[in-house]
Amino acid sequence: MKIEVYNDWDHVPKAQTSGEDNLVLTWDGEYRRGDVIEFSDLTPGEFYVVRIDATMAEALVFITKDAVRYPIPFFEKKASYDPVSFFGNRHYISIRYAFDFEVSRYRNLAVNAFDQHEVEGVYPHASANVETRGESVFAARNAIDGIIATRSHGEWPYQSWGINQQDDAEITLDFGREVDIDQIILYTRADFPHDNWWTNGTFTFSDGTSETVEMEKKSGQPHIFHIERRGITWIKLGKLIKADDPSPFPALTQIEVYGTEAE
Repeated sequence: MKIEVYNDWDHVPKAQTSGEDNLVLTWDGEYRRGDVIEFSDLTPGEFYVVRIDATMAEALVFITKDAVRYPIPFFEKKASYDPVSFFGNRHYISIRYAFDFEVSRYRNLAVNAFDQHEVEGVYPHASANVETRGESVFAARNAIDGIIATRSHGEWPYQSWGINQQDDAEITLDFGREVDIDQIILYTRADFPHDNWWTNGTFTFSDGTSETVEMEKKSGQPHIFHIERRGITWIKLGKLIKADDPSPFPALTQIEVYGTEAE
């Protein structure tokens, strides 16, 4: 495996390291616009544990490519991250093969702080048919980053998936392989009176089934649904029904999906 930090315009490495199965790259210097972290010489179809920055949680991810590029977020794209992430003159990046017990245990299969629009072949991955004004603080990835702060909206830690007042808004969570699930938890944003809320929504699954659920009214508490599916590869949440409230702004702070790898 190999980790490199370079600028996309010249590809001259600022820092790099390589090894067999457990890499840590520390380097001194500042990130600049156009910088990329690249993980290469990976084994497609394996689970890895990645930490992209010392301020961010490790991510247990399933990778289907032999190389993954992670563009460093700057300016508006940085607003959904901790202000000290990717900041300063000393940095810490790591990747290792996941242990079998980490992969096989019962866990939140949705969480992935490593997710980005630009990152391909890394799962779980969140995408949507709309994100408010294309702003990073309302991107689909925010709904699986592990940060649950529902009482406001906007910059970190209040980032969320925003639907730009679109009635047909849908968010898709792709696992990249088959999983078995038994519980889904939604944290809807609760910045009242700025926010509206959803009373109903429908989960659609890769096996062709669907299930409509009712949500707690005007609540910042988790909405817990005991839903069992086996061997699914993705979940879509859509057909979202807003409450009869003057605000046009419902949003999703986090989705958690609990289960195991498919038997």
